[in-house]
Amino acid sequence: MNFAQFDLNLLRVFDAVMVEHNLTRAAERLHMTQPAVSHALRRLREALGQELFTRQAFGVRPTPQAETLWPEVRAALDALRLALTPGDFDAQRDRHTFRLAMADATAALLLPPLVMRLDTQRAQAALHVLPLVTRDPRALLAEGEADLAIGYFPQAVASLHANGAAAPVRVQPLGRSTYVCVMRKDHPLAVEGALTLDAYVAARHLLVSFSGRPHGFVDEALAGLGRQRRVMLTVNQFFTAGRIVAESDLLTVLPAHFVPATGYQHALVMRPLPLALAPVHIDLLWHIRHDASASQRWLRTQVLAVVEAGWGRLK
Repeated sequence: MNFAQFDLNLLRVFDAVMVEHNLTRAAERLHMTQPAVSHALRRLREALGQELFTRQAFGVRPTPQAETLWPEVRAALDALRLALTPGDFDAQRDRHTFRLAMADATAALLLPPLVMRLDTQRAQAALHVLPLVTRDPRALLAEGEADLAIGYFPQAVASLHANGAAAPVRVQPLGRSTYVCVMRKDHPLAVEGALTLDAYVAARHLLVSFSGRPHGFVDEALAGLGRQRRVMLTVNQFFTAGRIVAESDLLTVLPAHFVPATGYQHALVMRPLPLALAPVHIDLLWHIRHDASASQRWLRTQVLAVVEAGWGRLK
């Protein structure tokens, strides 16, 4: 097939016939005549060199080749239509893949109710979750690698607020939580009142770090007090942290609402930290180029609805 001479309108006809399984109904959908649809299918068959439909009593049946081709054609047509008419989006009709950047614990809390909500609406959307490797997702959003970023991004959000309306990324607060010290239930420091600052810095620690750096917010706060802890292990997943702490004497620090997402809540205990840390603010970020996109507005509405329904038990 010579793609340079290929008539892309034939793909619209193919898509309509795949939906209707009937040439007459496809013609009505496309505002064409039935002979024109039949002619277009013949041209498409000749261009591709393969049969796409077989006749049956009340219409046509797609061949295996057509079934294989259709998802790619539908995705391409949807993407093109959304690009040309960003205000036109039907969640039950349009197949669109959204990319969300978030940590594993955030995904564990948000995705189950979000997927249930999309299923209830019979939405055709697909979600692709990108792992966070940074506390500043602005580059991911600017370069189009992610549509939304959800999490705790203190420095990025502070910079965005400082820039005001000129900032290229929007911020929507979702809620707040607090940092707590997490350890196994039978840890010597699990006893009420045992976790003093001296006991805390003398213990061995696990650090959750998206970037892999061997220090974080806790280490900065301790340095301000002239103290230092011993980080024995650094990981980049909350789930991994929960499992390791549940089976060792290591301590870790997590947002309180993330502890259930580790999957080891039954084996863990939370204790207030013996030092002051700022609250954890969970925010939703997106690039301003998506402000006018109907599909992106729909996605943000779904996320906000899940959060407002009680996601994550944020306080």
